[in-house]
Amino acid sequence: MSALAEAADISNPGSAAAGRAEVRQDTLKFAEAALTDSKRQGLLLAVRARWVALAVTAVTLPIVNPNREVIYYVLMLGLFAVIGWAQLKVGKTGRSPPELLLMFCDLALLTFLSVVPNPWSTVNWPIGMQFRFDSFIYFFVFLAAATLAYSWRTVVTMGISTSALWAIGVGWVYLQPETHAALSERVRAAVGADVRLFDIIDPAAIGLGARFQQIVVFLIVAMILAQAARRANALLIRHAGIERERTNLARYFSPNVVAQLSRNDQPLKQVRTQNVAVLFADIVDFTAYADGRTPVEIIGTLRLFHERMEREVFRHDGTLDKYLGDGLMATFGTPFTGDRDAVNALRCAQAMIGSIDALNLERNKSGEPPIRVSIGLHYGEVVLGDIGLNRLEFAVIGTAVNAASRLETLTREFGCALVASDDLVRRARTETGSSNADFIRLVEQPPRTIRGLEQPLGIWTRDNITP
Repeated sequence: MSALAEAADISNPGSAAAGRAEVRQDTLKFAEAALTDSKRQGLLLAVRARWVALAVTAVTLPIVNPNREVIYYVLMLGLFAVIGWAQLKVGKTGRSPPELLLMFCDLALLTFLSVVPNPWSTVNWPIGMQFRFDSFIYFFVFLAAATLAYSWRTVVTMGISTSALWAIGVGWVYLQPETHAALSERVRAAVGADVRLFDIIDPAAIGLGARFQQIVVFLIVAMILAQAARRANALLIRHAGIERERTNLARYFSPNVVAQLSRNDQPLKQVRTQNVAVLFADIVDFTAYADGRTPVEIIGTLRLFHERMEREVFRHDGTLDKYLGDGLMATFGTPFTGDRDAVNALRCAQAMIGSIDALNLERNKSGEPPIRVSIGLHYGEVVLGDIGLNRLEFAVIGTAVNAASRLETLTREFGCALVASDDLVRRARTETGSSNADFIRLVEQPPRTIRGLEQPLGIWTRDNITP
């Protein structure tokens, strides 16, 4: 969890920098999947936007220019649609030469249509008249669509390529021989000495100043959009890192605790003591169960067990502290204490027993032997906080943890599924929302001496035995 690692107090700057660099690398690797998915979705969106734009243009052109020659341009729109389809097929995250080639084909085709007269046209106009149709504005449509799917570098490349192609097209027109000199002379005679007006309305004029202005404006827009695309990618990577950290938190904490942690800057950095409920759960005689079974069967059983136990921990607002082979440790009241920690732990333990009972019914139908769960519960003071240097772990330690672990081992002696300390039961009776139903199956036992505790500890057992 990079945010937690960077927040911790680290005495070795070199190690800290190396740790942060490693975390950043992990985050970048994690972000690759998000970038790939985003690129694919963005490319699909860009191609769809292209097809919609082409359809709108195909409908608009005959309205603006109701002549047969417009069919030529409508057919060319079909080529743009095919290029978009090809981009969808070859597009991928990162640099893609085929994708760049198709992008260049887009721009080259649009440049060709903008500067070369329509061969189906029956009107003999000067070639410079091509620039009066303002076809250059369609380059902005392709540029806008590019920001949906491409990297900022590709957007910059598109801006430079468009400017270069447009300059080549203008240069080609400029080098063409003059074909309508008489028409230009009549216009000159009509406007007299007003040179600026003549340059504006001369049908053979290219308008080099206007063409240069188009290139400059297009480059400015391309650079702005490239920065926007770059910023969007950076935000996506940052978001992927946050989601990674949130996913890591979700492995240990219940969803509501994850939500609280997400709203706090450094909730785990502070080392502190507080009262929490500690739960240990274990499979009884798992070593004997595993003897003679294949590794696949053993791991399959453990996964089923841990899946059910984890579900109950999170369902009762607990924190999964760690897996312990065929067992686990969970806490209630970490990292933040609540007003129902002890009763939640007790309810979680009883729900675990019920879940294993349900699992055993399924195993019985498939001819599998039943498994037995043993649970120890205690409520008391613990120390909690981050431990480690670069690889941090949220640790919960103290005599309360040791006591819960030893209460779990007492289940073998009593032949029961649950042993809870009197401290936990008394605490649970005083908490919000507790009821008699939470304690009806508990049986009080004589106090027992627990190693690590100075005084004998009162205990309660659940009166049934898991089959």
